[in-house]
Formats: sequence, C-alpha cells, structure tokens
Amino acid sequence: MTRWFSLRRRLLGLLLGGIATVWSLTMACSYLDAHHEIDQLFDAQLAQSAQTLLALATHDDEDERIGDLSAVGDAGHEYQRRLRFQIWRQDGRLAMRSENAPETPLTVSGGFAEHGDAQTLWRTYSQWNREHSLQVQVAEDHAIRDQLSGNVAWRLLLPALFGLPVIGLGAWLATRRGLATLDALAGQIASRHPAQLQAIVPASAPDEIRPLLEALNRLLARVEQTLDAERRFTADAAHELRTPLAALQAQAQVALQARNDEERQRSLGQLQIGLARAAHLVEQMLLLARLDPERGLPAPEKLDLCPLVESVCAELGSAILARDLDFDFSAESGGSVLGQREWLRVLVRNLLDNAIRYTPQGGSLRLCVVRDADTTWLRLADSGPGIPEAERQRVLQRFHRLHAGDVPGSGLGLAIVARIAALHAARLRLEESASGGLLVSVGWPTARAGG
Repeated sequence: MTRWFSLRRRLLGLLLGGIATVWSLTMACSYLDAHHEIDQLFDAQLAQSAQTLLALATHDDEDERIGDLSAVGDAGHEYQRRLRFQIWRQDGRLAMRSENAPETPLTVSGGFAEHGDAQTLWRTYSQWNREHSLQVQVAEDHAIRDQLSGNVAWRLLLPALFGLPVIGLGAWLATRRGLATLDALAGQIASRHPAQLQAIVPASAPDEIRPLLEALNRLLARVEQTLDAERRFTADAAHELRTPLAALQAQAQVALQARNDEERQRSLGQLQIGLARAAHLVEQMLLLARLDPERGLPAPEKLDLCPLVESVCAELGSAILARDLDFDFSAESGGSVLGQREWLRVLVRNLLDNAIRYTPQGGSLRLCVVRDADTTWLRLADSGPGIPEAERQRVLQRFHRLHAGDVPGSGLGLAIVARIAALHAARLRLEESASGGLLVSVGWPTARAGG
C-alpha cells in the first residue's frame, strides 16, 4: 500500500529538527565549557584567598597578634556568606576561623578537594605557609558555581525559546514559497482535458523537478503514441473487415438461393475460403494489437534458430508441396539468439507463408541460417514477382499490399515481421534475390556462450 506524506511538512520537520539539534548541541557544549571556566575561575579565587589569608596570618603570627579561637564576623554579600575559612597552627590548635566555619577541620586533604555533608557540597583548598607553622583551609559552597552555570544556561536557552518559533515561521514561509511551483504544476495537470497529452512546460520550475517533468513528458508521449496506434488500428480494422464480411454475406445469400446442390456446394466452398481469410485477418490483427504496446521482450531466452525454423517448415510443408515448390533449407550450427520463442515462430511463419503465397507454381524457395562475426542471419529468397525498391519500406506498413487482386492476404504479414524484429533489436532487409524475386534478411546479435 502506498504511503502518502507531505513534502512540505517533512522539509519543515527536517529543517527545524536540524536547527534544534545543532542549537541544543551548541548550548550543551557552551554550558559545559562555561561550567569548566567557572570552576577554574572560582578555584583560582579560592587559592588566591587562601594565599592572601596565609600571608596575613603569617605576618600577624610573627607579630604575635593572632589570638586563639578568634572568629571573624560574617559579611553581608550573598556569595561571601557561602565561603568559610580556618587557620590552624602546627600543634593542631585553631588560630582563626570565619563566623560560619566549624571548629573542626574543613578538610584533611592538601590542595583542592571536595567534601559534602547532609545538605551542602563544599569545594576546599588547604595550604601551609613556608615555615609550616600555619595552615589555611578555605571552603566554598559548590552551589555558587552551579547557580552561575545555571544562569549561563538560561541566558543561552532564552534566545532559543524566542528564536526557534521565528525561525520555524520563516522556514514554513520559505518552503511554502519554494514548493509553490509544484502546486502550480499539479494544478496545471489537474485542469487538463484527458485528450491533452502534449508536453508540460511550466512557466518556471526548479532544476530538482526537471527529471520528474522529463519522465512525465516521456510518459505522455508514449500514451499519445499508444492512443494513436489504437485509433489507427481501430480505423484500419473497421476498413479491412468491411470487405470480407460483405463478401461472406454475399456468399451466404448465394448459397441460400442456390437452385441445385452443385451451385450450393460451390457457394459454400467460397464461403469457407472467405471464412478462412477473415479468420486469418482477425488473427493477424489481434497479434499486431498485442505486439504494439510492448517495449521489450517478455522473458527472453537463448534459442537455437535451426530447430525452430525446421519446425515451422514442417508445419507449412503441405503448402510447399501443394505449389510444387523447389524448397531448400540449410543452417550453420551455433545459430543462437536471445529472443522470445513464440514471437520468433510467428516471424518465421509469416515470412515463409508470404513467400509461399507469392512464389508461382513450380518456383523455388531458399531458406538458410548463417552466421558472421557477431550476427546470426535468417535469409529467405523466392522466385516470385519481388518488390520494387521504391516500395520496400511501404510494404512494412500495415494493410499495404502490392498485388491485392492476385494473391489473397491481409497486408499485415510483413508489418508483423518488422514489429517483432524491432522488439528483438534485429535488422530487417528487403533486397532482390538472385532469381529476381524477394530476398528477406533478418539479423540478430549472436547470443554469447553463457549469455
């Protein structure tokens, strides 16, 4: 079952999805980069604060101005309230701390470390002075960093919240304008009358739909050719069937009005001959109607022409004997071609039947299958009246006959041969035979071994 979808919605979805994905990745990378830089900045500030405190504490210690358990009052800044520090002596006594710092060590690690309690995660830094007499421990609430990173992420996200709808509207307008040509083209096709099969030439069209337009125009051309062939075939059939049907009707009336059995039998014999001709005509017309729509060979196979031609000769042997024809068939081995078996039988039968009917009583027929470098040829030469060079292309047309009154026929035999040869990509030649009659040559590309 065919799945229908909107090209406009698909393009819009792909475009907005791609923009949103790229924007999200950009924001994620920016957030991670900003978070890393904030960590580096705060770590530097933390280390700088510790070193400043350590330098001041060392100076005061030399002047003996650091009192035990002296607490520094808490500051009023939001971020400063989330900072705490301690100064420890070498003997393990607390020399100084901030108001919000506990009396136990903030960390037991040197340098940077992270420690958490039930509610808060702290980033700590610890450093001894040069004399190793004083140690400063500074701790910072990690939430400060998360808060700043969150502010950065929000400021990155805010333009996206307002920008994506604007971009989406612009993309929708752009795709609608870009696909307007398709809408106009669909409207042009929908408004056409079924009989209008000329090529579609839009006022403007993008290069991307040119292959579609070219394919559609080729399809319209094939449809027009098919309809023309059907109309021509219908007109020809009506014209060609009118005469034999009228003759059959006349023979039937003669048989009904016959005055004796001999006259009736003669009329019935003519009626039977007329019926055979009409049946042959209808058969040829139906075959041509079946061949017309074909664009190639259905189920082609590798075939040896020799046994195929021999079987057709056997079928028409009685007709050859009835006309006392000097018939000769010769074939070279390996005459293999790629083709459709039944169609090739029809081609050979039509050629041979045509030659039998146009060759006079006691004449000669020469049929052979030969090969050259890359072609397998079927050649049939007769001693009949032949076909003038100026008429050799016209006899390949439907219902065209040179000797309409002399020899019974439908005028379709050679037209069917030409059509089958074209479907097999074979060459068809009409020439004068050595005896002055007609030489018909059909050449197929030789089928290679394993081909």
